[in-house]
Amino acid sequence: MTRTAAEALAGGCAGIARGATRSVILHGSLAAGGFLPGRSDIDLLVVVDDGLTDAQASDLKQLVRKADTGDAAGIDLHVVTAEVAGAPTRTPALELHVGRYDGTSAGFEVERRLAEAPDLLAELSMAREQGLHLAGAAPRTVIGPVPAGWVVDRGRYWLRSWQSLTDDSENAAFMVLTACRIWRFAIEHVHCSKVEAARWALTRNPSLKVVEQAMQRYLGDLAVPVDEQNLAALLDLVLRETAIRRPLG
Repeated sequence: MTRTAAEALAGGCAGIARGATRSVILHGSLAAGGFLPGRSDIDLLVVVDDGLTDAQASDLKQLVRKADTGDAAGIDLHVVTAEVAGAPTRTPALELHVGRYDGTSAGFEVERRLAEAPDLLAELSMAREQGLHLAGAAPRTVIGPVPAGWVVDRGRYWLRSWQSLTDDSENAAFMVLTACRIWRFAIEHVHCSKVEAARWALTRNPSLKVVEQAMQRYLGDLAVPVDEQNLAALLDLVLRETAIRRPLG
């Protein structure tokens, strides 16, 4: 059901961009495994020859707003030019981002023509390594190599930012599980889902109760709190681990 919804969305994106479409790539848990109905999003990266017109950007926004999501929690759509995808930099330019996060405080987000979007590094890396092309060329044909060190550096930026946000109960589980993803990628260069990253972290250190709490909460048990002090301790731990093992590049 969700894969069909993703394919329909990809077809709609390709139709709006028309002949400028180089590739529409499905990535994230729906492509690589670990998809959780009602929790995971449909993640699409669209690579186009040149920039979108305002009309095309508006049409993509409406497409995402009205799209069937199947069993997915929402949609995360990024559009970049072929030049940006083919030769990634530390701060790649973003042509368009449309995010639809049903049932959350984030709601619906649109970003247009950002000259620097460093969070795109992880998207490009995941799409290149694990993505499935639903239209156009294969991921490795259109996305150049992304140095692992750049991805880790950006992850460490967020870890430091979250150190002042440990009292944010709504996003605490997200911070814990994403910290686990950053940790595993820094050590093994493996992109994985939030739950897979949590299980990896618990195998590495079974005493991390905050990871168990975050995973339970992410899987739907909202009565389980994420301990603020233990969240802070986990962020400190992952910062230390990624500083020691940070890959070069």
